[in-house]
Amino acid sequence: MITRITFIIFLYCISINSFASIDEKRNSNPIDTAVYIDPVQVTSIKQGLQLRGEAVSASIITRNIIQKNGITDLKGASQIVPNFYMPDYGSRTTSSIYVRGLGARIDHPVVGLNIDNVPIMNKDNFDFEMADIERIEVIKGPQSAMYGRNTMGGVINIYTISPLNYQGTRLGLEYGSGNSIKARASFYDKINSKFGYSITGYYNQTDGFYTNDYSGEKADWEKIGGGRLKFQWRNKNGLSIDNTISFSMLNQGGYPYQSVESGKISYNDISAFERTNMTNGLTIGKSYDNFTLSSITSYQYSDNDLKLDNDFTPLNYFTLNQMVNEHTITQDFIVKSKGKKSYNWLFGAFAFSESTTLNGPVLFKEDGINNLILKNANEHDPQYIYEWLDETLLLESNFKIPTKGASIYHKSEYASGKWRLSAELRLDYEHTQLKYNNYTNTNYRATNKYDDSKIYDINITIDNNEVIKQTFTELLPKLSAIYDLGERGSLYGTISKGYKAGGFNTQMFSDVLQQQLMKEMGVGKSYNVADIITYDPEYSWNYEVGGNLAWKDAGIRANFALFYIDCIDQQLTVFPEGSTTGRLMTNAGRSRSIGGEFSIRAAVTSKLNLYADYGYTNAKFVDYNNGKEDFSGNYVPYAPQHTLSVRGDYTFYLNSTFIDRITLNGGVRGIGEIYWEENNTIKQPFYALIDASISFSTKRYSLDLWGRNLANTSYDTFYFESIGNRFVQKGRPQTFGITLNININ
Repeated sequence: MITRITFIIFLYCISINSFASIDEKRNSNPIDTAVYIDPVQVTSIKQGLQLRGEAVSASIITRNIIQKNGITDLKGASQIVPNFYMPDYGSRTTSSIYVRGLGARIDHPVVGLNIDNVPIMNKDNFDFEMADIERIEVIKGPQSAMYGRNTMGGVINIYTISPLNYQGTRLGLEYGSGNSIKARASFYDKINSKFGYSITGYYNQTDGFYTNDYSGEKADWEKIGGGRLKFQWRNKNGLSIDNTISFSMLNQGGYPYQSVESGKISYNDISAFERTNMTNGLTIGKSYDNFTLSSITSYQYSDNDLKLDNDFTPLNYFTLNQMVNEHTITQDFIVKSKGKKSYNWLFGAFAFSESTTLNGPVLFKEDGINNLILKNANEHDPQYIYEWLDETLLLESNFKIPTKGASIYHKSEYASGKWRLSAELRLDYEHTQLKYNNYTNTNYRATNKYDDSKIYDINITIDNNEVIKQTFTELLPKLSAIYDLGERGSLYGTISKGYKAGGFNTQMFSDVLQQQLMKEMGVGKSYNVADIITYDPEYSWNYEVGGNLAWKDAGIRANFALFYIDCIDQQLTVFPEGSTTGRLMTNAGRSRSIGGEFSIRAAVTSKLNLYADYGYTNAKFVDYNNGKEDFSGNYVPYAPQHTLSVRGDYTFYLNSTFIDRITLNGGVRGIGEIYWEENNTIKQPFYALIDASISFSTKRYSLDLWGRNLANTSYDTFYFESIGNRFVQKGRPQTFGITLNININ
């Protein structure tokens, strides 16, 4: 065993002399060669056979890149994709994603997620453990015409390993800093040429990295386990059936929010998140002479339980317990022309039904009652002094949110010479309801300041029941032109409309109830429920030019894109003014985003590969005035201006019985700057992290020693203010680990 200091120096030297990993070498893995770094074959039903030939800016992460970079979730994938940022903070329910200046911290995501062509409808399930992934595609820019709502920033397509393409047993075991353990096992079998199946299971746990000074325990511990059962069947007549069942259970701490003033994480109540989810996706396809017909059906179940010390202080202010139970059914039909023709077409119809039950009680404790309610009442009432008769104040909020949607869509593509022109159009309809019950029952005492013999014990009962409805109907077009450069690749230009659905601010109901209670006491003001609870859809127009280029003889592939986005009614998450308990989604007028991105992969020699990705986004408000302050001209918060990843790997090929090759990997990834508020007074400057690893491998196994954030750079991944206090979450510190992968064919 080498000492920790020697290991740090060794990995640091690797990171200086090489950059990061790409695919394994041509002579060791003929499927993912160094020259063809981006795979040619794409299995998405709605896309063409070659993603690089489409009018999109796409980053493709193959199985080898996933393994070399230790990618186990979307947060890891975002570290090597330009203009795609998924910060690591809070818990796995957070799942905030920012693409090209677009994104939001709560509610609807800015990108869609499909796993084996099945759309994952709830963003609370986006942050999952990725086991046995064949490929990840991150497609940027609005994909609303083909994929519908909540894809104005793009689409992420994830494909799991097929038992028809791979047979054998795969085992994985990892140990790292924070007493982190990961274990994975999978079995792939092909019964005959028609039928194959696979079974995958995994379990991860970590003690965490951040200590809650109040309890002396780690705040961000986690345990997660799950599995996947996959069946695939084909026949000679062009019929295919794929069915995948996935299941996972998560129990974690999280929310290691550090006080800016004290520099400590210190809160007294439980903050934890539990999640159970299950998805069953059935895909049936039939190929005919001139067209293909596909059906994608899914059932998705999710059960979440979130507990928060909502003030994140050691005082007894208030807690939140949010329980969400959701059932979703989706159905997509696609009929598409086949063959090389001058005119190609696609027709589709999609529908979904989502039934959500949400209970979110907020419990006010002693300090919360005294500082947020009684203090306000006693300071503003000239006649009475108030005291609370109950030890706590429970604000109950119960919701039923049924949502249904349907859409039809079409794509026509015409090719003439080196040009391909395409037009896409989608008609999208969605109807949603919020059936809410807002309830509290409490007792307080009012004593006359001038005659203390006049004492009144008062009971207040508030019971609100109402139904709020919203309906959205949208036309979503996309126009594109592609110029074929032959073996050199292609150039493209697109104009497309993006759309993100509106919704309900359920987390504001405790504030609604609190203000109504205070008004009953003679102070405070009532909210207009319909105005503060609902928010409108967000729209964008994206103008983009780009190219996918290749110099095969030199082993180089590259792509680039330049974009301009006009965003209307942009959805932003804000905390209402004053001592409030909820978060509010608001439509922030208008913003624009200008930027570009490029990626290049180069097989310099048969041993050395280089890999670089850079994205730049300049996102600013064009028109945003919240009634008290004008933010026009300011940067949009939470969206990074720069994303950078430079990596490389160098392989030594050996004639040893025990080791075929040794691969050195290293790289630098950088993000920033990020403004945390609309007024742009506080920001996270650009920061860079150094990663490196060394891998010893054969055809059957690989043993990786790795280190991340080797310089132990300090940076923030999140900042917010609540009830007058400021908090940040620090980024993951320096970590080390060892990973063993075994493949038995």
